[in-house]
Parts: sequence; structure tokens; C-alpha cells
Amino acid sequence: MTRYIFKRLLQLIPLLIGITIITFFVMHLAPGDPTALYADPNVKPEELIRIRANWGLDKPVPVQYFLWLKNAAKLDFGTSYISGKPVVEEIFERLPATVLLMGLSFFLILLISIPAGVISAVRKGSVFDNAFTIVSFVFMSIPSFWLALVLMLIFSLKLEWFPPFGNIVLPCATMVISGLAGITRYQRASMLEVLNQEYIKVARAKGLPERVVIYKHALRNALIPIVTLLGLTLPDLFGGAFIIETIFAWPGMGRLGVSAIFSRNYPVIMGITIFTAVLIVLGNLLADVGYAIVDPRIRYAKKE
Repeated sequence: MTRYIFKRLLQLIPLLIGITIITFFVMHLAPGDPTALYADPNVKPEELIRIRANWGLDKPVPVQYFLWLKNAAKLDFGTSYISGKPVVEEIFERLPATVLLMGLSFFLILLISIPAGVISAVRKGSVFDNAFTIVSFVFMSIPSFWLALVLMLIFSLKLEWFPPFGNIVLPCATMVISGLAGITRYQRASMLEVLNQEYIKVARAKGLPERVVIYKHALRNALIPIVTLLGLTLPDLFGGAFIIETIFAWPGMGRLGVSAIFSRNYPVIMGITIFTAVLIVLGNLLADVGYAIVDPRIRYAKKE
């Protein structure tokens, strides 16, 4: 297992380099540059030239990239064009808020989806199963930004239960509702497949209590594909965080990223890209480790 984890961490290096190449060059394909922020009749052209030189924008794009990569290898992602702060400092100021929002949302998704999926499978065809199936499909079809606006309209403007901005309840509820339905359906399908296996029938034939059959023998095996799926949901959570944090003015990395995109703040965009990619890859690595823990038959070590 240790060898496998070390190997995956080494593979992270070329993956991150590839992500930075794509992001950097796509970012520069957009017309104009950050000095457009200073487009004003009172600003002399010589001043714009000086600003471009200070930011390194007067060099060819490949040269700019390699200079950025050289500094990034030393964890120096440059300075924000807007605030003048180091990019790392800005990101670490916003990172706790994003981790809190995503961590709480992820925990609530697991807390609700796994028991709901198990109950739906055990009580297949029941009122609960049918009702939850309908609700799941409705939630899966609703765009997260539209759901966020509806929750804000109802609970902030109409009922006035929560403030519309800067409160974690509504953004967390939006992310939980958006991510809940898919995992619940996967959990239900996985549980149904396991319940039809021969060893479950044998366990019941031996007279084991239904609770033992469900939670000791069936659930652990039904969680195996879910663990892998959870690792793949991290990119969706990060992508959703950009929209949700902006709508609810939550002071996280997502809101900072959207602001950086609109202001053409290249160093901040690249810094957030790197941090997001690292967190996603590490999340998938944890999913692989969890896969081996849930299923003892899985071994990542090389066979002798």
C-alpha cells in the first residue's frame, strides 16, 4: 500500500504540469490582457507598457509559462494583480471557508444518501422507495444555480430565516441537495445487487437476524462501488463551489476564482487551478485507499 501511494504521488507531478499547461495557454487565448483594467483616457500608453513589463506580459507566452513554472516549483505563484498580495496568501485566506463548506456538505451527503439508499433497497417498491425515487430524479434534473436562487428567494427573502449572503446554511443545503440524489441511487442499485447474491441467501437460511445480514454482510460489499464514486464526486463539488460561493457571497476559493477570471487576474487563476487539482487528486487517492479498506480482497502492493 505504501509503495502504491508513493507511486500515485509521483504521478501527480506530470499530471499537474499538464493541467498548468492547458490552463495557462487557454487563459491567454482570450482577447486582451489584464492591463485592460487600466484602460482610461487619463492613463498614458507608456504607463500601460510599464505595467505590462512589471507583470511580465511583454514576453512571449511560452516564456511567461516557463518563468511561472520555475517560480511555482518554489511555491511562489506570483502576486495578485488586484490586491498586490502573494497568491498563496490570498488562497490560504479563502481555503478554510471552502474546506468548511465542502467538508460539511460531503459529510451530510454521506450521512443521508447511504442510509436512504439502503432503506430504499431493503424496502424495494414501498412508499418510501417510490417517493424517494421521484424526489431523487427531481433533484438530479435541477441545475444547482437555479436551486440556489430558489432557496435564497424562499428562505432569505420570503421567510427571512437566513441572511442571503455570508451564511453557510443555504450554500451547504444547495450542495447537499444537488449531490444527494445521484449517490443515493447508486447506493440503492449496489445494495439491490448485493442482496441478490448467494451468500446473502445462505446467511438468511442460517437464521441470522435481518439486521446482521443487512449491515454486517450486505452493506460492506455494497459500499465498494460507492467509495470509488465518492472520489469522483470531488470535482463536481469543487465545480459547484465556484457557482454556489459566488451566488451566496461565501468567502471561499470558488468566489475568489470567479472574481479572478472576470478581472483576468492570471496569477490567482493559476494558483487556484493548482490547489484545486491537488485536492481533487488527493481525494481520489483517498478513495482508492478506502476501496482497499472496504474490500480486503483488493491489494495494491505488487505480488511477489
